[in-house]
Formats: sequence, structure tokens, C-alpha cells
Amino acid sequence: MKIAVTYENGEIFQHFGHTAEFKIYEVADGKVVNAEVVDTNGSGHGALAGFLVQHGVDTLICGGIGGGAQNALAQAGIRLFGGVSGSADDAVNALLAGNLGYDPNVHCNHHDHHEEGHSCGDHGCGSHSCH
Repeated sequence: MKIAVTYENGEIFQHFGHTAEFKIYEVADGKVVNAEVVDTNGSGHGALAGFLVQHGVDTLICGGIGGGAQNALAQAGIRLFGGVSGSADDAVNALLAGNLGYDPNVHCNHHDHHEEGHSCGDHGCGSHSCH
């Protein structure tokens, strides 16, 4: 298992599409066996999913993330845990312990009530509203 976290100064960076670095954790037997900070070299939004695939990542922890990036991650088979803040290391340890607090609503799947004119962007998870 390889977990990537949007990363800045030890904390989870809050805008996936603008992250300059990921911290990538290699996990074996439920424990982190290696971790490294990787520069995205200016890749943004959709390109970041491909960047993660190249690094063998299967799980992402992040703060805010737009719909397009979510779709790209889903197509790449990368599990997403969004709406997370605080220490990157603590978040990974919490995920491995099975008690990571994340926000499933960051996935934009909570608009099943079909209000007229209702779209993902209306409630804060569109590609430009998660600053």
C-alpha cells in the first residue's frame, strides 16, 4: 500500500490542485516502512492523478479537492480521503489504525435530492471553490 498526502511544512495542504509536494508513505504489515517528500514539479489538477499513479500510489489523503480531480483519481483507482487537516504523519497513522476522521461529502456524492439547478459547485466542492 502506498499513501500520498498533500504536504506543506508537515501539515496536510488544503488544495489538492495547487499542492507543490506530496509526502508518500510506503506501508507494509500495517506500518509505515518508508516515507519521502516528492515535488510535483508544477503539475496541477488532473495531471496530479497521473503523477500519483507513476509513483504507485493507491490512497490519497488531502484537504479540499475539486470534482475533476476526484474523477481522475477514481479512474486511476486511487482511494480518496478528503476534508482532512492537521499533521500529515498523524493522518496516516490514524488511517492505518482505522480511525481517520475525513469528510465523505468532499466526494460530491451528497446531492441525491435533485434540487433544480443544484450542482457540485453550489456547495463548495467545485474545482475553484476549495481555497
